[in-house]
Parts: sequence; C-alpha cells; structure tokens
Amino acid sequence: MRLDKFMKVARLARRRSEAHEALEHGRIRKDGVTLKPAYSVKPGDVLEIHYATRRVTVRVREVPLRVTPSLRPADLYEQLEVREE
Repeated sequence: MRLDKFMKVARLARRRSEAHEALEHGRIRKDGVTLKPAYSVKPGDVLEIHYATRRVTVRVREVPLRVTPSLRPADLYEQLEVREE
C-alpha cells in the first residue's frame, strides 16, 4: 500500500491529499530519509511524522490488503514517541 493511502487509512492524516502534501514537503521520514508518497509501506517500518506542533514516531504493525468497515486504524500502528515542539 502507498504511504499516503496508509496514512489516511490509519488516520494519521485526515485526507490522502494532506498526507501527499506532507510527504512532498519532507515532513515524513524513515531512518532519517525523506519518503515519497508512492513508498510501499511494510510492517516493521518506523516512521517519524512532523505535524505543526509535535513530532510523532510510529511503528507500522500491519498493512491491510484492502480497506473494510471492520478495519480498526489503531491496530495498524504502534505509537512509540510524541514530542511537543
């Protein structure tokens, strides 16, 4: 699954276009490397997301094959750290 779509499905971003814009501006990193919207997310990836007032580090637990109503966004990732800026 594309990273911009995963962020929307996991509710780390409100809309896919918001996630896409954040990725284009370099606000989402993995191992210090800026990611592109088409990056293919894999379980175990540790992502650092820069929001306006905080930085959130999450570990991807699961990547769904498709989006279904029974999907729980909180089960898709584990929040490792939150830092206020």
